[in-house]
Amino acid sequence: MQDVNPAAPATAGTGTGRPPAELPHRLGTRHPDELPHRLRTRHPDELLHRLRTRHPADPVTHVERVPARAGQQTPWPHWAPEELRAAFARRGVTAPWRHQAEAAELAYAGQHVVVATGTASGKSLAYQLPALATLLADPRATVLYLAPTKALAADQLRAVAGLDLDGVRPACYDGDTPRAEREWIRRHARFVLTNPDMLHHGILPGHAHWSGFLRRLTYVVVDECHTYRGVFGSHVAHVLRRLRRRCAQFGRTPVFLLASATSGEPAVTAGRLTGLPVTAVTEDASPRGGVTFALWEPPLLPPPADADARTADLTQVRRSALRETADLLADTVAAGVRTLAFVRSRRGAEVVAANARRALDEAVPGLGERVAAYRGGYLREERRELERAVLHGDLLGLASTNALELGVDLVGLDAVLICGWPGTRASLWQQAGRAGRSGDEALAVLVARDDPLDTYLVHHPEALFGRPVEATVLDPANPYVLTPQLACAAAESPLTPADLELFGDGAKEAVDHLVQAGDLRQRPTGWYWRHRERPEVDLRGEGGSPVCVVEASTGRLLGTVDGGSAHFLVHPGAVYLHQGISYVVEALDLDDGCALVHAEEPDWSTHARDVTSLSVVSVRSYLDAGPVGLFLGEVDVTSQVVSYQRRRIATGEVIDTRPLDLPARELRTVAVWFTLSPQSLAAASVEPADVPGALHAAEHAAIGLLPLMATCDRWDIGGLSTALHPDTEAPTVFVYDGHPGGAGFAERAYRTAAAWLGATRDAIVECGCESGCPSCVQSPKCGNGNNPLSKPDAVRVLDVVLTHLPAEAAAPPRQTVHQSRLPDRA
Repeated sequence: MQDVNPAAPATAGTGTGRPPAELPHRLGTRHPDELPHRLRTRHPDELLHRLRTRHPADPVTHVERVPARAGQQTPWPHWAPEELRAAFARRGVTAPWRHQAEAAELAYAGQHVVVATGTASGKSLAYQLPALATLLADPRATVLYLAPTKALAADQLRAVAGLDLDGVRPACYDGDTPRAEREWIRRHARFVLTNPDMLHHGILPGHAHWSGFLRRLTYVVVDECHTYRGVFGSHVAHVLRRLRRRCAQFGRTPVFLLASATSGEPAVTAGRLTGLPVTAVTEDASPRGGVTFALWEPPLLPPPADADARTADLTQVRRSALRETADLLADTVAAGVRTLAFVRSRRGAEVVAANARRALDEAVPGLGERVAAYRGGYLREERRELERAVLHGDLLGLASTNALELGVDLVGLDAVLICGWPGTRASLWQQAGRAGRSGDEALAVLVARDDPLDTYLVHHPEALFGRPVEATVLDPANPYVLTPQLACAAAESPLTPADLELFGDGAKEAVDHLVQAGDLRQRPTGWYWRHRERPEVDLRGEGGSPVCVVEASTGRLLGTVDGGSAHFLVHPGAVYLHQGISYVVEALDLDDGCALVHAEEPDWSTHARDVTSLSVVSVRSYLDAGPVGLFLGEVDVTSQVVSYQRRRIATGEVIDTRPLDLPARELRTVAVWFTLSPQSLAAASVEPADVPGALHAAEHAAIGLLPLMATCDRWDIGGLSTALHPDTEAPTVFVYDGHPGGAGFAERAYRTAAAWLGATRDAIVECGCESGCPSCVQSPKCGNGNNPLSKPDAVRVLDVVLTHLPAEAAAPPRQTVHQSRLPDRA
């Protein structure tokens, strides 16, 4: 059974919120303009009580109380100039916290350092202190700051510029920077804030224009470095090596200062990212307000009116997490609580904001204007205005993608709603930490989606609280990353044997491949790029250039969509949301990167469907467990969006399925898979006719639970199951990384197979449904419409696997097996 491309979120409809009569009317009938920008915050326990009592059945499965913590200050370092101390004092900082001073001392002494502490712990000061002190002491020194998002870089620019230090001259240099300003920045700015994409596409290729800046580069700040994971992180690791290479050619060795949310093995991860030895500072000495953290499971909806007693349980589904989050956002805004709702997808953020606005306007006309959506794809002016409105209190509620998860300083927020498990514990605490940043008490609520992992987590709080956060997964040796990055380096200047050591394992093989392909020419002085054009390399693995969304009647640019998601989000006939306004796609031109749309308010939503095939290329490692085999290897995945469904927004009823003619996409990646002998399935009472449904259900649940073991979410991975795969000649379940060359997720699944599949079995067994639901074995991205599925037989399949798989299913020594030598599972 095939499932859709892992980067393909469904296009959901806006739905309808709770009836407006249920909304609180605590604000009376005042016009919203008369409301103060900063209303008195309710205590989080009181607020949570009011929210949960609005439901007949209590939706809260667990409440965790994170206690407040006092801070530990220490004197300023002796080398910090008085001018800088005074600037921080004007901002209210009279002395650094102990971890800030420790990280600053290490960096100022020339050591590469990563500070990995909690949200709102003042990591910014830890790198600003040595960087700005050096800029003030040495009028020739420069600093480069890298952030994963433009919003974070803009926020840091405000912070540095607000210190008003003579001679620092900070400036943002990114895709939004007007061309008229770029030359001034290259020549005169000393504290340049940018992102890895601009470093890759603009600064390093144009290093001749940046020679004055780079030959004086003293510090490189890599902020929120835990976000650089998977394929993106592997690309960024080589961009940083290219930066180090260019600086070395100018005779510079800058100090790397990295900041991370609390993460596992921060020194190891930072070292892998930079290729340098890095010292970690992990003990958080900052004060923290108390946090009330609630796990919230939306209630079951009543069965349809025509359902009889026998089928009522089978037709019950949970209320959508999007609708539940929208209602909670409306409730908190109506209570005057400044709230940020994190939603996993761009469209989901639009849906939550639109439903919250509608409900608020029905309760207090005009109050909906105090709520907005924030996401990638907006124009620069829109993003900056939304950030300003939140900071100034003009907006009381914001529904955002993880674009605001990172260190943007939204001081004064009182509550955070997290719509669906964000993929890692690091992201969970990073998002929760957006509230209470001024030291006040805060409320955080994780609203579970109807999904196996979300259901498992809200009923197993021990998997969230009191456990260390995950280590960041990245693999710079991935040949699908290393080879194009070496091509980029060669296009900047010829590669030398010393450079191959800088780029690490596999570099010589990658260079040989580029030579054989005719991209590099070897000469006595090194390897030279042979083409006039630069290599086209997509750092974020999003499948090509962004697609512009344009209003057909006016030519107005509404926003952009990632190239990899265009087939699913802006195919002809798709419904596209922008700031609460619905548009329908008229045409998608992939060659020109443009989708034409027109405004329309249909009563249906659209959901793309695709078909997938998979073939095994090679096996890296395998574990022979009798009738069960566990494998790790390379696979080729071919997927194609072939149709889309239109569904009624109010009921979810499928109106029709319409065909699409879009090109297929091919992906060579890494997969983990297990096989079972037919005899073992028969012995477990799985009838031959039920094998496809059993494997399909087990595959869905396994994909849903893998993020518990690896730093990914289910949209990073894909899967396929079949009762007889031609390459394995046995019943097989595949789970693969949704990125070229792999991202490390399948390897993690292989190493933790017993724990991963054990948690998968537990999630299925503990779900209260009878025949399978979205909380256990149904998948929101299934290309087969969740058919066939067999929940009881999925448990039997997993029982067979777990019975024979060793409890510590560690990988044996690495071995490569050609497809024709796959072990016989019959």
